[in-house]
Amino acid sequence: MDNLSDALKKLKITATDSTADSLEGCLDCLLQALAQNNTETSEKIQKSGVLQVFASLLMPQSSCTAKVANIIAEVARNEFMRNPCVDAGLIPPLVQMLNCKDQEVLLQTGRALGNICYDSQEFDNTEEMTSLFKKLALYDYCDVRDVIKLQLVEAGLVECLLEIVQKTVDSDKEDDVAELKTASDLMVLLLLGDESMQKLFEGGKGSVFQRVLSWIPSNSHQLQLAGALAIANFARNDGNCIHMVDNGIVQKLMDLLDRHVEDGNVTVQHAALSALRNLAIPGKPPFALLPTQEEILLSCLYSFCTAIATTEAAEQLGKNAKLVERLVEWCEAKDHAGVMGESNRLLSALIRHSKSKDVIRTIVQSGGIKHLVTMATSEHVIMQNEALVALALIAALELVTAEKDLENAQLVQILHRLLSDDRSAPEIKYNSMVLVCALVGSESLQKEVQNMAFLEVVSKLRSHENKTVAQQALLTEQRLAVES
Repeated sequence: MDNLSDALKKLKITATDSTADSLEGCLDCLLQALAQNNTETSEKIQKSGVLQVFASLLMPQSSCTAKVANIIAEVARNEFMRNPCVDAGLIPPLVQMLNCKDQEVLLQTGRALGNICYDSQEFDNTEEMTSLFKKLALYDYCDVRDVIKLQLVEAGLVECLLEIVQKTVDSDKEDDVAELKTASDLMVLLLLGDESMQKLFEGGKGSVFQRVLSWIPSNSHQLQLAGALAIANFARNDGNCIHMVDNGIVQKLMDLLDRHVEDGNVTVQHAALSALRNLAIPGKPPFALLPTQEEILLSCLYSFCTAIATTEAAEQLGKNAKLVERLVEWCEAKDHAGVMGESNRLLSALIRHSKSKDVIRTIVQSGGIKHLVTMATSEHVIMQNEALVALALIAALELVTAEKDLENAQLVQILHRLLSDDRSAPEIKYNSMVLVCALVGSESLQKEVQNMAFLEVVSKLRSHENKTVAQQALLTEQRLAVES
């Protein structure tokens, strides 16, 4: 580590006037030390104050730029180094390197930006790192801090991304298609930050916002998707919502949904759905959406749930077999978790808001029961609870019709697991017991309940700290004792 200490001292003192050869020797020493012990070396680099020096070494004409970016990428693999990299002002010069034509510089710059901005994954396969944009595509599963989003916007990344979109939108080449996707997707990522989003909206007059609007009616599915997601992000601010609605954004989104009724592009549909949901400001009258196409109405339904949370609306829609069938299809969209989750919740909402036997029969006939049972096992308590309430209504109102599907979905076994699990929330335990009481009205389901020894599980809940749960446990125990 003596060589490392010497290299750090030399870099800090002579970086601005040293020859390229002497600088590269220092940089090589740092890279070698990082390869041997990344964490310890990163700590030494941070303490030395060299991070600030790196900002001045990131120049397009310098032969050292790729190595500097490589070092930044390596140290930023450590979570504790990401804030210091931001504080050292490394984001702006790295973004400027995006215009460099040197492939190695682009590669290392992409790694550096990716590792600073995201909860990075180690890059083991160099063949998958052939372009900057494959690195930036990390956004799919990582969280970028708002301060960095704003820095990226202020450093001019948005203009760079828009230029890439313009150059690649009409190309069929595989690399261009990939770059178009990543550039437009990264645009959406930058809008997740409140400050960066407002900076780009500019009161609805910003050039970036106007460009995004032009993506929605484009012929590119990728730009349609990115445009709708961008509108959904802009719509997180009530003032933005009012401006966009007043200027006709709802019709643009409705037209987009209309275009995808036939091809069933659920990804674009879900993006438009999310935008419409965000545009419906809570506590204010929803904007008018009365499309003639039933499938468009279905797509919009969950987006403004405050407008459909009435018995009449839920019953009318829930009895429409075509709509319910499409909704059940979306419940199986495993490649699109957002679509699948919202579709399940909407299926549950139709039952909970309508409390209609006709709606339940339509959902049973369309194969929706299994999805509601699966929803009851969700990791999200809200979704679990919504599913259990819907299933309890099914059992209370139309048990004979749903009996076979409930058996096939192994609902009784799931309820036993929920009641036995100490981690289950009180409301989950309560609604599970309510549902058990309803299920014993079926001979076959009652036998399953008896075979699973529910009485033992329920009796333990009589001493539950939550009084409502304890009281329901007593009632459930009595009901099961009568039926046994």
